[in-house]
Amino acid sequence: MNDTNASRDKLWKMIKGIKFAMFTTRHGNGHLHARPMTTQNKALESDDSLWFFMSKKGDPVDDLKANPVVGVVYADPSSDTYVSVSGTAAMLGDAAKKEQLWNKAAEAWFPGGPTDPDLALVQVQIIHANYWDVKESKLVQLFAMAKSVVTGKPPQLSEHAEVRMR
Repeated sequence: MNDTNASRDKLWKMIKGIKFAMFTTRHGNGHLHARPMTTQNKALESDDSLWFFMSKKGDPVDDLKANPVVGVVYADPSSDTYVSVSGTAAMLGDAAKKEQLWNKAAEAWFPGGPTDPDLALVQVQIIHANYWDVKESKLVQLFAMAKSVVTGKPPQLSEHAEVRMR
């Protein structure tokens, strides 16, 4: 397995267990707007896409029509796992994909099911991502930070990698 595949696999392993991501778009007024969204993927597919359900009437869909460049941030402080994804988003009308990704939790937002007329299927093709994965215990982290204060050298507490998809 080459380094890119290993990093890509590591990226998905970190993302898949985090229930909510902060999905960031650029609003028409130029400001960045982030909102919690649930990633619908069961696995990272060969096209390196993340999938989301959104309301067609919501601001995120309008933002995507004006500017498809998005950021998606995942964080799990309990396991010291952090991921930042940059990508290009598109709203698709793929009924089969909606059906494939459909789940009971989505029904709370879209009672009409995968054919709900308000359901937007959004694909984010990952361009690049960064991740930080801390393996050390909290005690070791505190010791490393205290040591860095004395030595003046920043602590090396996490595995960090950048993954380029395109």
